[in-house]
Amino acid sequence: EAEVAAFETWDPAGRTFDAVIAGQTWHWVDPVAGASKAAQVLRPGGRLAVFWNAGQPPPGLAAAFSAVYRRVLPDAPLFHRTMTGPDGHSTVLARAADGIRQTGAFGDPQRWRFHRQQSYTRDEWLDQVPTFGGHSRFPPATLARLLAGLGAAVDTAGGAFTVRYTAVVITAARAGTRPGE
Repeated sequence: EAEVAAFETWDPAGRTFDAVIAGQTWHWVDPVAGASKAAQVLRPGGRLAVFWNAGQPPPGLAAAFSAVYRRVLPDAPLFHRTMTGPDGHSTVLARAADGIRQTGAFGDPQRWRFHRQQSYTRDEWLDQVPTFGGHSRFPPATLARLLAGLGAAVDTAGGAFTVRYTAVVITAARAGTRPGE
């Protein structure tokens, strides 16, 4: 069963949970109101974990991708910084941690990192790009120009490449203990 609502105003209907996890989305949630809602629905000792996957293609390809975004979407500076790696998420991580702290309902937030690599062919990459945040809102002609430019960049790089990903996580346990512990 799916429930559709803004997290901050979602009605948990008296339910409590062991974990609240948000992947690639917490930057759309008010950091204090969201952490407060998480504290409300978490059992004592339950964990809030918010994460993003930060990717870094090879440096030359990253520069080529950035140039395509600047050319096709000159008024969208966010997309110029795509695939910046884990350091590109420092602001969003700090906001999440500050929101958690401000509730006073959690232990100290921790930062976790997990590393992996993923290889892509040109077609695999281009199939994925339209799923990136905001890309589904581009007019079809703009998205087609973007994909053509990105595809050409991958072709120039040999037709395949590997992205180094880091999952960057802010997590904290809800203060208190479960009854009987």
